[in-house]
Amino acid sequence: MVRVFFFLLGFGLMVIGFSFIILYLNLTTIGYNFSNYVHFISRRIECYYSILGFIIMILSITIKGDKKYEFYL
Repeated sequence: MVRVFFFLLGFGLMVIGFSFIILYLNLTTIGYNFSNYVHFISRRIECYYSILGFIIMILSITIKGDKKYEFYL
């Protein structure tokens, strides 16, 4: 159950981070080029949520859980 919580937490952080990255794409309409855009989003903390969420999701998938629920045949 804890792994599901961390998976959903990571997914939520990724959604928040990527939505801000997409929202900041509007800066290209006012004259920013791609390198300025990348430099801008690399300094925003809300864009780091996508990286943090991805790491949490990968860890919740790959880390093994307790063995007390495994059934041996």
